[in-house]
Amino acid sequence: NYLPQSMSQDELRSLFSSVGDVESAKLIRDKVAGHSLGYGFVNFVNHSDAERAISTLNGLRLQSKTIKVSFARPSSDMIKDANLYISSLPRTLSQQDLEDMFAPFGRIINSRVLVDQASGLSRGVAFIRFDKRAEAEDAIKHLNGHVPPGSSEPIIVKFAANPNQGRNSPMMSQAYHGQSRRFGGPVHHQAHRFRFSPMSVDHMGEGGGASGNNSPGWCIFIYNLGQEADEAMLWQMFGPFGAVVNVKVIRDFNT
Repeated sequence: NYLPQSMSQDELRSLFSSVGDVESAKLIRDKVAGHSLGYGFVNFVNHSDAERAISTLNGLRLQSKTIKVSFARPSSDMIKDANLYISSLPRTLSQQDLEDMFAPFGRIINSRVLVDQASGLSRGVAFIRFDKRAEAEDAIKHLNGHVPPGSSEPIIVKFAANPNQGRNSPMMSQAYHGQSRRFGGPVHHQAHRFRFSPMSVDHMGEGGGASGNNSPGWCIFIYNLGQEADEAMLWQMFGPFGAVVNVKVIRDFNT
C-alpha cells in the first residue's frame, strides 16, 4: 500500500528482491485509465523472506510516501463492491474533510477527491473504498442526502459503477480516468501464499534495471559502506529522495 504513483512493476520487484527470492510481483493498475492504483502483490519463494519483508520494508519512506507491507487478506464477498461514488460535494472540501465525514462508518481503505487538472479546484466528486461492503452500505444509509457544514446542497452517496460499465457515461469515464487512490493501513490476514499489500498487469520485462519510462535515469556510486550494508538498507536511505530503479551492493566474496 501507499506506493509512489511513478513506481513501476519492475521497481516493485527490485525493491522486494532486496529482501529475498521473489517468485512474482504485480503492480495493480486502473483497468480503464492504466495508471497505478498505489498497491501491489509480491509472492516470495520462502515464508521467512516474506516475514522479513514485513519487518524490513513496512514503514519505508519512498519519495513522499510511507509504504505499508503486510500479509494480503484472502478475497471474500464481504470485501467486494465496497467502493462509493460521492457527488455534489462542496468545492472547498479536502480529502481529509471527506475522510472525517465517512470515518465513523468503517475503516477507509482509500479515498480520492477529484480535482480539475487545469484549475486545481475540486470537481465536487470523490470516491471512497471501505474495508467491507456492510460499512459502505451504512455510509450510504446515513450520508446520502446529507448536507455538509457550510453547504446548502445535499450530497449524493451511492455505490460506484464498475469501470467497464461506466465507459458509456462521459462523467464516470472522466472520473475513473482522474482517480488516484490511497490505500490505507496494513491488513493482518495471512494468505496461503506469501503475498503483500505494499500501490491491467504491467507487461514489462523482469529485469530490475528497467525504469518503466523513457528516462535513462542516473547511476550513483556509494563508497565506504559498512560490512552490514545490504540492498534493503540502501532502499531505505535513498528512497525518500526519488524513484529508485535498482539497488545493488557489490560484495567481495574473497574478503
